[in-house]
Amino acid sequence: MSSKTMKAIRLHEHGGPEVLRYEEVPVPGLKPGEVLVRAHAVGINPPDWYLRDGMQNLPPETRPKFDFPVIPGTDVSGVVEAVAPDVDGFAVGDEVFGLLRFPSFDGSTYAEYVAAPAAHLARKPAGIDHVRAAGAAMSGLTAWQFLIELGHDHPSPFQEARHRPVPLAPGATVLVNGAAGGVGHFALQLAKWQGAHVIAVGAGAQEPFLRELGADEFIDYTTVRAEEVARDVDLVIDTVGGPTSSRFFQSIKRGGSLFPVFFGEYDADEAARLQITVSGTQVRSNGAQLAELGALLDDGTVRVAIGGTFPLAQARQAHERAARGNIQGKLVLTVAGS
Repeated sequence: MSSKTMKAIRLHEHGGPEVLRYEEVPVPGLKPGEVLVRAHAVGINPPDWYLRDGMQNLPPETRPKFDFPVIPGTDVSGVVEAVAPDVDGFAVGDEVFGLLRFPSFDGSTYAEYVAAPAAHLARKPAGIDHVRAAGAAMSGLTAWQFLIELGHDHPSPFQEARHRPVPLAPGATVLVNGAAGGVGHFALQLAKWQGAHVIAVGAGAQEPFLRELGADEFIDYTTVRAEEVARDVDLVIDTVGGPTSSRFFQSIKRGGSLFPVFFGEYDADEAARLQITVSGTQVRSNGAQLAELGALLDDGTVRVAIGGTFPLAQARQAHERAARGNIQGKLVLTVAGS
């Protein structure tokens, strides 16, 4: 490195996209177990704007503690610049990607350089570029931990029971609500990879995109309510969640499951009466799982859709775009000089 400072986005207060400041800050030092990554691309995710606006949509007991100023961001793809002495498995020059320190808000990836726990990184798949790798980390791992393998024993702040993915063998029917979004388009593809029959719910213009990803059926939520037409579904993965998630009870067969990605509100007695399991989890950083997902990205089994890119300095504009919704895939920040 030619300098001990770097450009980064920082928050000094909560608020709208206007509080994202592009500033000169020190390059982070390395702690044991960490590598320094020169960022090429940074993924944008809902927790980034939860942090920015003060996490008002999260239950108070689930809000992580942090101090201002803070660099937002959890997802990064880039090149290893330095390695702590105790780190094995990564070397200077390696291309890596990862979801860092989640569910804390200490990822600090909206920056030119990022100190990353080596255990949270995987080698970037050679078959995709840094933009797509950065777009895959949180959303891809969320879909993986909901549908394929939880991979940790940490309790979710949203439920007492440990989340357990359900088998998605051939013959199972999976409905993905919000299928064109970040988590949704990964969930669709992973369910197809497991052999499931997938019903994708999205806006009408998204049908060709979702069909291309493998959707067997498509429901346009702008013209019909998905829960009124879908029947005998084994699993609904609702990437929207919230107070309306239980409307899908009428679509799920007895013994089926509802997985709200953003914690859902539902009547537990009604779920028990219908023999429906409602379950969720909180995605956690996991380099080993990311390597498994990376193999699917590398051979084209799973694709990353990019809904737009913005230079790091234009993080405000990226958050403004995110607030307008209807994004097909992921938004990503690109880092100048990388």
